[in-house]
Amino acid sequence: MDVITFGESMVQFNPAKTGPLRYVHQFDKTVGGAESNVAIALARLGHQVKWVSRLGDDDFGLYIRNFIRGEGVDTSSVTFDPVYPTGIFFKERYNASDPKVYYYRSGSAASQLEQAQLKESDIIAARFLHITGITPALSPTCRELIYYAIEVAKKNNVMVVFDPNIRLKLWSENEAREVLMDIASKCDIVLPGIEEGRLLTNEITPEKIAERFIQNGAGTVVVKLGAQGAFCHSQDIKEYIEGFKIEHVVDTVGAGDGFAAGFISGLLRGWSYRDAVVLGNRVGASAVTVTGDVEGYPYWSKIAPDHSEEILR
Repeated sequence: MDVITFGESMVQFNPAKTGPLRYVHQFDKTVGGAESNVAIALARLGHQVKWVSRLGDDDFGLYIRNFIRGEGVDTSSVTFDPVYPTGIFFKERYNASDPKVYYYRSGSAASQLEQAQLKESDIIAARFLHITGITPALSPTCRELIYYAIEVAKKNNVMVVFDPNIRLKLWSENEAREVLMDIASKCDIVLPGIEEGRLLTNEITPEKIAERFIQNGAGTVVVKLGAQGAFCHSQDIKEYIEGFKIEHVVDTVGAGDGFAAGFISGLLRGWSYRDAVVLGNRVGASAVTVTGDVEGYPYWSKIAPDHSEEILR
């Protein structure tokens, strides 16, 4: 197995028109969740990925499991909770490409995730463990699960990739900073967005943000800069890498997860950090061309039609 990841996915409702939700009467239903977004994008890029979660024993839960499984992701460790429901969320659109998001996830089945659900053997079998800062905010048991997974991975030389993915609707800024910086200190690779980096480190520039994470214990840091690309700080390079240009941006949600997937895919292929960032930029950019989180992620055959990895170099 190439990658294992875990966390909450919810049913996502996209409005059929722009404006306040009180005037919207039709929605398109799809799936959204940072970790499953990464899993789906990686599967499309040709990798073996396992996603672990807890869903409500309801039709929404079945829909999410079937959707993600249908994308080629291993969902064999997903369980269904008979008491707690599957979470949902709504997007609200105006003319901007950044929609407002309304979550209905309090007391969801995923918040009941616990250590017993994540098998040590599954973590050991993977080359990469991907985690986000959303999961530890869901509940105390979810937070314990994050630390358990990191501990197992580190003991068994499994590379840990951490995307802070801050959700301040779930906890306070101070608590988020304390917990997420502690988690980051234990990870091999940290992938903060520029605003997340500023919040967590109190630094302004990508260089200073990356340096702060490195001093805190992280091995490699890639600061995501949206359309401008990314800044990579590793043992080999300290470099700004230009973004992939998109003429018309529809919805920015899912771009960061696409970047993470593309970046991990590059590393799985044995590429340098710089080349992995280039691929991350390309996959992340593809996400912003559609309204759904995962619908825009490309298949490897689309990125490299002749199956040559030199196409991105």
